[in-house]
This record gives sequence, C-alpha cells and structure tokens, in this order.
Amino acid sequence: MSNPTPTPASTNSATMAAQICNQIQSIFSLTLPNNLSPPLDVLTTELATLRGRVFVYGVGREGLMMKAFCMRLFHLGLSAHVVGDMTTPPAASGDLLLASAGPGDFSTVSALCRVAKNAGARVVLITAKPDAESEARKCADAIVFVPAQTMADSEEERKAGEVRLPMGSLYEGALFVFFEMVVIKLAEVIGQSPAEMRARHTNLE
Repeated sequence: MSNPTPTPASTNSATMAAQICNQIQSIFSLTLPNNLSPPLDVLTTELATLRGRVFVYGVGREGLMMKAFCMRLFHLGLSAHVVGDMTTPPAASGDLLLASAGPGDFSTVSALCRVAKNAGARVVLITAKPDAESEARKCADAIVFVPAQTMADSEEERKAGEVRLPMGSLYEGALFVFFEMVVIKLAEVIGQSPAEMRARHTNLE
C-alpha cells in the first residue's frame, strides 16, 4: 500500500507553526466587552496585591497550563499551590483561588470555587465564557476573559492546506501564552529579576 500524499501544510513546519501562532495571537487582538477589564491587568493586579497564598485549579489540559503557571508564580516568590497536591494547605481569608473553566463551568471548578469563597478567599475565574450561568461565575470576585475556542465549541470546517487547532487546544495554548505575559509583567511590578527567579528553581532533578 502506498503512503498517502501529505498536504502542503503538513510538510512545512514553519508554515504550521506560523498558522498556530497567528491563531493564538488573534485571541489577544479581540475587542473586550465593555463590562470586562483587560485580562492582563486583572490578573497581574490580583497577584501583585495578594496578601496570602495563591491556589490554582483546572481540569485536563487546562489543568496542565495552570500547573505550569503555578510553578512560575513560585519562582516569583509567591506562596503558590496546586489544588489536589498532597502538601496543599487550606484556603483562608487573604488567599486567592485561580480557577480555569474554559467552557464556563466544570462541576469540580464550581465546587472548589464555593469552598474557597466560603473560606474567605478571593476567587478569580479564567474562562472563555464569562456570561455562563454557573456556581463558579457566581463565586468569582474577578473574571479573566480569554476569548478562545474551547472543547465545548463546535469547530469550523478547515480550508484546504489550513492548519486549525482542534478541540480546546486554542484556549489551552492561549492560556500558556497569557500566563507568560502575566509572569513578565508581574516580575516587573514586584521587582523580581530573572536571577532571583532562577535561584528558586529546584535542584532535585
């Protein structure tokens, strides 16, 4: 059996990478609704003014992006924890929960937002669906709007030779880029140098 002829897009890594990066970049060029503040400002301010600890949570690949962000927050000198880890302390007044729910709601996200809220912590919901009716949205003190396609959205037909991120990959990729922007801006705001961040990186690897 002969091998199928690859499409032009699949034979050119630079073209594929450019199309993927352009899709992610376009997310940050969209006009925000009037009732929502710029996401970079919202999250940077929440973290720069934090008095206690920060907890992060997300499911699936969103959760992986949240864990990666948590690592950098620790490198910045924050007391940062992933919900569900064995050493995660209890949330309390002065703490902050960052929860991602791209489609607007997940049952675990809503449950944890309610627990954090009842414990006196602030709740920030990161989502592509800020108007979704959910317990997480009701608990949120602030919304970080990342207007990207999620797992819950229907996908458009691809044009010939076009590379389009599947399922929730656009939201997840946008989260990674967005969190890197937050890290850069937050480091400037709280006065953390690359050397200081590197000094907090584990040596047990």
